[in-house]
Amino acid sequence: MRLKLYQIDAFTSQVFSGSPAAVVPLETWLPAATMQAIAIENSLPETAFFVRNAKGQYEIRWFSPLTEIDFCGHATLASAFVLFNQSNAPQAVTFWAKAVGEIPVQQLPDGKIELNFPDRTPRPLADVPAQLLEGLSIEPVEYWVNPQAYFAVYASQQQVEAVVPRLDKLVELGPLDVVVTAPGVQHDFASRYFWPANGGAEDPVTGSIHAGLAPYWAKRLSKARLSALQASERGGVLDCRVADGRVFVAGNAVQYLEGIISL
Repeated sequence: MRLKLYQIDAFTSQVFSGSPAAVVPLETWLPAATMQAIAIENSLPETAFFVRNAKGQYEIRWFSPLTEIDFCGHATLASAFVLFNQSNAPQAVTFWAKAVGEIPVQQLPDGKIELNFPDRTPRPLADVPAQLLEGLSIEPVEYWVNPQAYFAVYASQQQVEAVVPRLDKLVELGPLDVVVTAPGVQHDFASRYFWPANGGAEDPVTGSIHAGLAPYWAKRLSKARLSALQASERGGVLDCRVADGRVFVAGNAVQYLEGIISL
């Protein structure tokens, strides 16, 4: 069996930055164990697999090197990039995933790809787990939580950039991950994302968590359109807007390689 594979850098317009994802289009689903093995072999934050269904939607699944993931934004953007760059390409597609339902995606006039996510606004966290209290080197101002992660809110971007995670503590919070965030310097807000239970130490750019970050900061800053920086080593920029109970996250992408998987 020979399968096409694309490696895309998402939420960036330059290779070697943003968040890398492998994309593997399929005609029919492979066994989950095979898809997990491919993700392990790729050794990237995520590998996305998709199959077009009878409704014309693209059912999508995401695998980190550790496990299957419920919701991934950057690998969805990367998958849309692959589809939008084929011959006779559409300007809009709809993905579907079990945990989040439909994810409409469109290519904007400026070339950016916009993902349409459900609103996953976090709620205040009353009882803070000890592992979270001990797992971050700087104490945040507030703690919040949504279905994906714990949110640690800081006073400044400088603190977000300076946080050192204790991964041995944060891994015990699985299946939830941890995002640290604060008002930005050149952007409306900044964040970093730690996910030792599900993928690795620090994710380069996490599109999915902005379904919670964007509505949180939209309310705090009283604005519906926001620019977001994920302040990882590779870094990435996301354009966010909140409207009609949905969260829209847009960014650029660039192809790094195209290859063949031989099974």
